[in-house]
Amino acid sequence: MRVVVVGQGYVGLPLAVRAAQVGHHVVAYDIDETRTKRLLVGESYIEDIADEELNEILDAGTFHPTTEARACAAFDVAIIAVPTPLRDGVPDLRYIEESAHTLARYLRPGATVIVESTTYPGTTQELVAPILESGSGLLTGSDFHLGYSPERIDPGNTTWTLANTPKIVSGVDTASLDAVKSFYDTIVETTIPVSSPREAELAKLLENTFRHVNIALVNEVAIFAHELGIDVWDAIDAASTKPFGFMRFTPGPGVGGHCLPIDPSYLSWCVERTLGHNFRFVELANDINEHMPDHVVRRITMGLNEQKRAVNGSRVLLLGLSYKKNTGDARESPSVRVAQLLSALGAEVLGADPHIVEESPIDGLLRRVDATPEEIAAADAVVLLTDHDAFDYDMVVAHGRFVLDCRHRTQGNHVEHL
Repeated sequence: MRVVVVGQGYVGLPLAVRAAQVGHHVVAYDIDETRTKRLLVGESYIEDIADEELNEILDAGTFHPTTEARACAAFDVAIIAVPTPLRDGVPDLRYIEESAHTLARYLRPGATVIVESTTYPGTTQELVAPILESGSGLLTGSDFHLGYSPERIDPGNTTWTLANTPKIVSGVDTASLDAVKSFYDTIVETTIPVSSPREAELAKLLENTFRHVNIALVNEVAIFAHELGIDVWDAIDAASTKPFGFMRFTPGPGVGGHCLPIDPSYLSWCVERTLGHNFRFVELANDINEHMPDHVVRRITMGLNEQKRAVNGSRVLLLGLSYKKNTGDARESPSVRVAQLLSALGAEVLGADPHIVEESPIDGLLRRVDATPEEIAAADAVVLLTDHDAFDYDMVVAHGRFVLDCRHRTQGNHVEHL
C-alpha cells in the first residue's frame, strides 16, 4: 500500500517507521523542515526510533520523508497524527483541519483516511469528514473510507510498543471499519474494533482521564501524608500488595506531555459545551496536578530553611527536565513551572537532562549543565524531577548537600522524598 503519515512527532514517526518496516511504501509528511532533513539522512530525534531503523527503511526505499504536500498524491491510506493543543482552555484543531484540507486534494475513490490525533468525540465525523468531502467532491463511506484509531504510544516503554499494544479501530460505516482494521492488522498484533469513531475518541480520553484523576489522588495524599509525618511511599508499597481492587500510582512533581495535562480537558470541554455540565473530577484533578510544582518549590524552600539558607541566592540543580523518564519530551513538563517559580524567588536555577537534545520549553529559564559530581556538590539543593536511568543516583547522594527526590529513587540522611 502507499501510506501517508501526516505529522512526524512522537506518534507519527513510530507509525511511519513500523509501516515501512512491514513493506508499505510510506510518505512521512511534515511541515517541519528541520525534522525532515534529519530523517532524510537517517537521524532520529525520538528515543524509541534508532538511526539504524531509519537507515534500513531509507535504503529499502519504503520510507520517504518530505515537506512537499504533493508527495501525498495517490495514497491508499493516510493517517493524521498531528498535535492537538489547548489554546486558553479550548481545543485547537487547526493542525487536523490543515491536514484534512491537504489530504482532500489528493483523495481518490477507495482510499482510506484515519485520524490518530487525540481529540473530543465527534471530531472525525463532524469536522474531518466535511472537509474531506468539500475538498475532494467525494462522499464519506460511499466513495472513500474514514475512521479513527487512537494512538497509544508510550515513549520509553520497551515492553509495550506500537506493534504489541492492542489497537482500537473504528470506522464511520462497516466498510470503513473493515478498511481501517485491515490496514492496522498489517502493523500490529491485535486490533480492537469498536462501534463508531465517537466511542474510539472517547476511549482515548477515558484512558488518560483515568490516569490523570488517580495521579491527582495520590499527589494530594502525598501532600497530606508529609504534613502528617507519614511515609506515603511505604503506604503505597503496602497497598500495592493487594492482588485486587487496587492499582499502583505514585506521586510526582506534576504531569506533562500531551496526554495528562491536555487530553482530559478535551473531555471536560466537550461535556460543558455539549451538555452544559462541569466535569468535576477532571477539574479537580487539573487543579491538584497543576499545583504540584508549587508544592515542590515549597518543599525546596523548607529544606533550604533547615540549612539556614534562603531560596534567594541559592543554587538549585534540577535533575530531569522532560516530563517522562528516559525521554527527551519536555512538552508541558512540570520542570518549566518549577524553574519559573524558583527564578522568581531569586534562586540560581540549573538543569541537567541527557535526553533533551532539541529546543525545548525549558530553554531560557535556566542554565543547562551535566550532572557531574562537581555540579551536584556545588548545588545548595538538588531536585530530582524526572528519574532518568542515565543519572548516577549513588553519586547524587554522595555529593548532594540536600536532595529533594520527587521520584523515590534515592535514600540518605540528607534526602527527602516528595
